[in-house]
Amino acid sequence: MTWIHIIAGLVAILAGAMAMIAAKGSPLHRKAGNMFTISMLIMTGSAAIVSFFLRTDHVTGVVALVTAYLVGTSWLVVKRKVVDSYRLLAGLAVVAAIVGVYSLSLWFNFLEDPKTLITKNSPPQVLVFFGVVSLLCAALDLRLLRAGQIAGAQRLVRHLWRMCFAMLIATGSFFAGQMQVFPELVRKSSLLGVPVLMIPVLLVIVTTLYWLVRTLWKRKRAISSSQA
Repeated sequence: MTWIHIIAGLVAILAGAMAMIAAKGSPLHRKAGNMFTISMLIMTGSAAIVSFFLRTDHVTGVVALVTAYLVGTSWLVVKRKVVDSYRLLAGLAVVAAIVGVYSLSLWFNFLEDPKTLITKNSPPQVLVFFGVVSLLCAALDLRLLRAGQIAGAQRLVRHLWRMCFAMLIATGSFFAGQMQVFPELVRKSSLLGVPVLMIPVLLVIVTTLYWLVRTLWKRKRAISSSQA
């Protein structure tokens, strides 16, 4: 199971990088995006199984579930209309809400008694962050279900930020969270004062911001043109 997780994670990072660089909507982007989605679901699924059933790790399990949810809902928004996936989206929103509540409950239990939280290397504060993210995403899903549709820039933004956030989690988990697997020379190397292993993480953040700003700017220009 560990090797499945590692291989799927490496494939996800490579496919995700290709999807982020490729022109949006191009055949390369779609193929890389599909590969990223499949490999991420395998990676997070294996991580959840290991965390909850083989080597209990509450924090990693929560992160895996939230990441899988982000990938799934991001993929759905560009593949199906809301009406065609209404029940599935509703089910995923419920799951996200449950995971969010579960994550925050683990945090509050930890505050009362630190011994109740079982984790390997992840800081307990991660539970607060992912708990809040999961609940906010569930609320956004409910808003989408009430609207019954999503199109244009809103559709692209929903797809972009959720998929790129999942990519950021995968990249950060590998390069920043598994530094021990890299040679000491690589761990201690830096470029312009930035640790080499942090550069891939920063590139994901910069690329994500670029595509989000570009998408929103196009929307603003389109609105201005229609009103002129």
